[in-house]
Amino acid sequence: MNIISQGIDLVECSRIAAILDRHQKRFLFRVLTAKEREAASRFADAIPHISGRFAAKEAVLKALGTGWRGQISWKDIEVTNNSLGKPEVQLSGECSRIAQKLGVTRILLSISHTRTHAVASAITLDDKN
Repeated sequence: MNIISQGIDLVECSRIAAILDRHQKRFLFRVLTAKEREAASRFADAIPHISGRFAAKEAVLKALGTGWRGQISWKDIEVTNNSLGKPEVQLSGECSRIAQKLGVTRILLSISHTRTHAVASAITLDDKN
């Protein structure tokens, strides 16, 4: 197993809350997949959870070395949790193509948040060895 790259992102929850106040449906449907929206709806205060997902997507893009450009879509990165609660990443579209080109076979993801901040770290791996 080889580490290819790493990305990290920090988000202020108040920034996401302000965006949601102005553009809730537009933001949620643009940034989150249906599974991610469903998961967020289970929280009384979804802002830290949504902020964590936003940070995770940014961290993954940093690990892929792309930023938001070209044909990349927010929904190319889907963050779900396995049965134990561990966050997992599924790539599609342009992000999947970029990952394949880089030789990425797996992405390790960690997300943490408080009421005020969310942070995520993504590590891309080549599991072929």
